This record gives sequence, C-alpha cells and structure tokens, in this order.
Amino acid sequence: MSNPSLPLWSDWAKVLPQYLLPHHLISRCVLRATRVRVVWFKNLLIRWVINAYNVDMSEALSPDINAYQHFNHFFTRSLKPEVRPFDSRANRVLSPADGRISAMGYLNDSLLLQAKGHEYSLQQLLGGDVELADKFRGGAFTTIYLSPRDYHRYHMPLAGRLRQMLYVPGRLFSVNPASVRRVRHLFARNERVIALFDTQAGPMAVIPVGALNVACIETVWHGVVTPPHRQPVHRWVYDRQDDIIQLDKGAELGRFNMGSTVILLFPKDALHWDDAFNIGDSVRMGQGLGSLTGATG
Repeated sequence: MSNPSLPLWSDWAKVLPQYLLPHHLISRCVLRATRVRVVWFKNLLIRWVINAYNVDMSEALSPDINAYQHFNHFFTRSLKPEVRPFDSRANRVLSPADGRISAMGYLNDSLLLQAKGHEYSLQQLLGGDVELADKFRGGAFTTIYLSPRDYHRYHMPLAGRLRQMLYVPGRLFSVNPASVRRVRHLFARNERVIALFDTQAGPMAVIPVGALNVACIETVWHGVVTPPHRQPVHRWVYDRQDDIIQLDKGAELGRFNMGSTVILLFPKDALHWDDAFNIGDSVRMGQGLGSLTGATG
C-alpha cells in the first residue's frame, strides 16, 4: 500500500478550532435543520450539496429533488439497484460503502493505522472491551471515509448473524483527511456504534463512526441508535432463538444521517486485501476489497 502525501501545516488551521467547538450541540442543530420540511429551504440545501459536491443524481432511485421530504431524506437516498452491482463470488469481501480508503492493512498486534505515523488502540476503539479486542488482534482492518457526495447507506461485507451491538460515547471531531492526520486516536475518541457478526470468516465488526454534524447513526434492526447520547458504553446482545438477526452479503446494514466513516475488523489470517488498493483510492459499495484466506470462487 502506498502512503498518502505528507500532511500540510495548514491542517492545523482546520483542526485546532474543533477542540473548542460544542460538538454535540452543533450536531443537534444540524440534525433539526436537515429535517425541515419547508420546500424552498430543503430544496435550497439539496441543490447546494448537489452543485458543491457534484452529486450524480442519475444514480438515485428518485432523481427529482421534489420527491424528498427533507434534506436528510435526500442525503440517505436509495440508489437504482443496477448502479451498485456487488461481487457475488463466495470468497470476496465487499466494500460496505461508497467512499475513499483512509487506511487498510493488518493490525500491529492491537494497533490500527490511522494515518502515516499515527496508530490507535484496538481496545480503545472497541469501548475498552478486552475480550472483544482479543478476537481481532493481528487481524485485518480497513477504514472508509464517506464524503458529502457519496451514497450514505452502508451494507454487509459478508453474510452474517448479529451477535452484539455496542454504543460507545465520545466526541464528534470531523473525520475529514486533515483531522485524520492531526487528531490523535480520532476514531477511538469519536462517538461510534459497533456491530459484531458471526460470518464465514469468523467474527466481523462493522463500526460506523460519528463526526461533526453526524450525530445520528441507525441500523436496520434497531433504527436510530444515536441520538440520544448515552453514558457509559451501552450493549445489546442478540443470542436468543427468537431474536435472530441474519443479514445477507450486500444487504443494507444501516445509514448515516449525514456522512462519516466505516471501519471493518476481521480476525488474524481470515482474509487478505487486494494488493491493487492504495490509500486514497475511491471504492463503491459492493466492490470486492479482498478474499477470504484459503477460499476459492
């Protein structure tokens, strides 16, 4: 994997003010604004994002902006099924989302790469759960950043049965490239949700991470997980026979109400990432990112 270019000193001008901002208050205000149903207001916001970020509305199931009840309805829009075909080979691990690869590789025992020269703790990322962290020591991980132009639903990289979900409270620093380069332990500091599945690769963790303006994360089985913001770590366990949640490969898992980052974790020796990917490469939901170790197909 190639390294990204060295960070610019101008990063600090973007990052330092974030330490002073009331993250959750700002995000609550944004949440309310993105659900305003006044037609001229929500259409103004939608048009601005489409033009500012070059959003391809030809991919949307409903390309007419008047079809959306409010801005968040547009932001979490469905796509036409044919525009995101997924790699159906049994051994392939899929990208859970549209975005760019922020990091990809294998854990240094219990450390994940955040950016060049910066690592963070697996145990911290997983809300301090030592037993859960042990499942992924030395394993494979990837981090995918979603920009405002991207499709904002995330999907299953492999078929799996849900075993646990954790909500981990935290800050809401931006997760843009400058912040990733400069805010130490960023993904272990921000609010996040951890979904743990049993899969053919063993345990798999899918972790949507909140960010500034992104304080609303939901899953298909629970609905909105945050807000409200809870203290401390909150855990849901799905181990009863009448509580089985099984999701197919490529199935929708959840969505960001505004954009952020998804982190995937797999056990040691479970898979290998394709060598063709580099940091900063664009990926699409359903695209193959790697292959299960020893599998064919």
